[in-house]
Amino acid sequence: MTTALRRQLTPTDAVVVGIGSMVGAGVFAVWAPAAGAAGTWLLLSLFIAGGVALCNATSSAQLAARHPESGGTYVYARERLSPFWGHVAGWGFIVGKTASCAAMGLTAGLYIWPSQARLVATAAVVLIAAINLGGLSRTAFVTRVILGATGLTLIIVVASAWVQTTPRPVEQLSAIDTNPYGVLQAAGLIFFAFAGYARIATFGEEVINPERTIPWAITRALGAVLLIYLTVAVVVRSSLTPEDISATSAPLSTIVGFSSLSRLAPAISVGAGIACFGVLLNLIPGVARTILALGRRADLPAWFAQVSSQRLLPLRAELSVVAVVVALINTVSLTSALSLSGVAVLTYYAITNASALRLQPAERLWPQWIARLGLVGCSVLALALPWQAMVSGVIVIIAGVIARSFSVRSQQAP
Repeated sequence: MTTALRRQLTPTDAVVVGIGSMVGAGVFAVWAPAAGAAGTWLLLSLFIAGGVALCNATSSAQLAARHPESGGTYVYARERLSPFWGHVAGWGFIVGKTASCAAMGLTAGLYIWPSQARLVATAAVVLIAAINLGGLSRTAFVTRVILGATGLTLIIVVASAWVQTTPRPVEQLSAIDTNPYGVLQAAGLIFFAFAGYARIATFGEEVINPERTIPWAITRALGAVLLIYLTVAVVVRSSLTPEDISATSAPLSTIVGFSSLSRLAPAISVGAGIACFGVLLNLIPGVARTILALGRRADLPAWFAQVSSQRLLPLRAELSVVAVVVALINTVSLTSALSLSGVAVLTYYAITNASALRLQPAERLWPQWIARLGLVGCSVLALALPWQAMVSGVIVIIAGVIARSFSVRSQQAP
C-alpha cells in the first residue's frame, strides 16, 4: 500500500520555500555570464527572463491547484498530455535540478573556499541531507534563517553601492558587442536564477489546502524575488561596467570591494555560500519527490516509490539524489552543470505551459494566452543558449526516453 505524505506546509511556509529556492547562487553569480552576452542591455534580459518565469509560474500554479500531489509537471503532463510527455517532463526535471544541485554546491564552494570547492560542496550536500531528514517543517524553519542571512548580505551590497569610491554611471557605453541573440542568451542564463518557484508545486502533497495555497504562494514568492533581482541588477549596472561584471565570478563582492565598506567583502562570500545552501535545502527534496512520483507510476523502479512509515518521507529517493549530486560535484565543472540544467529546466517548463493549455475554461485562473506566451518563451530561450548546452541537454533527454521505452517493453513482455 502506498503511504501518503503528511500535509504540514502552511501558506507562509510555502512562500518561504519558494523564495528560498530562488534567491541563491543566481543572484550572486548569474550576472557575470549574462553581462558578457547582453552588455548594456542586461536589464532588458532580466525583464525577459522574469516575464517568461511569470508565465511559467501561472501555469504551474493552475495545474498544481488541480493536481495537488508530489511530482509537479510530471503529473500534470501525464494527466493533460500523455504518459510519454509526463516522462519527458519528469526526466527533464530530475536531470536539470540534479545538475542545479551540483552547480549550487560548487558555487558555494567557490565562494567560501575556492581551493577546496569540491570538498566544501560535498560536505554541504551531506549536511543539508541530514537537515531534510527532519521533515519539511524543519526545512522551512532553516530556510527562514538562511533567507535572513541572504537578505543581510544583499543589504550590504546595496549600501556599498551608495558609498562606492569609484562610481560608474548606468549610461556608460560598453565595448561588448551584443545583439538580439545576445540579449536572449543572457535572458536564458538569468532564467536559471528564477527556476525555483515550481518547488512549491512539487510539494503539492505536503501543502495544507493546496488548491488555494499553491497559486497564492507561487505568485507571491515570484513577485518578491522579481523585486529583489531588479534591485540587485540596477545596483550591479550602476556600479560596474559590463566588462567588469563579465570579468569576475563574484560581481557583488567586487562592488563591496570598491566601496568604503570593503572590509565587509569577505562577508559577501560567506553570504553567497549560505544562500546556495538555502537553494540546496529545498532543491534536493523537490527532486526526490519527482523521483517518488515516477516510481509510483513505474516510469522508474518501484523501489523509489517507498515512503518511510516512521518519518513519512521518501528516504530512498532523497538519499539517491544526494548520492548522484555528490558524484557530479566531484566529476563535472560548474559551467557544465549550469549548461545541462538550463536546457533541461526550460524543456520542463515548456511542457508545463503545454499542459496548462489543456485546462478547461472553468479550471483556469489566468487567461490561456499567458501559457502560450510561456511555451514560446521557454522554446526561444532554450534555443538561445550556447549550442554545446543544447546538444548535451538533448542527448540526455533522449537517453531518458530510450530508457523508458525499454522499461515499458520489459513490463509488457509475458
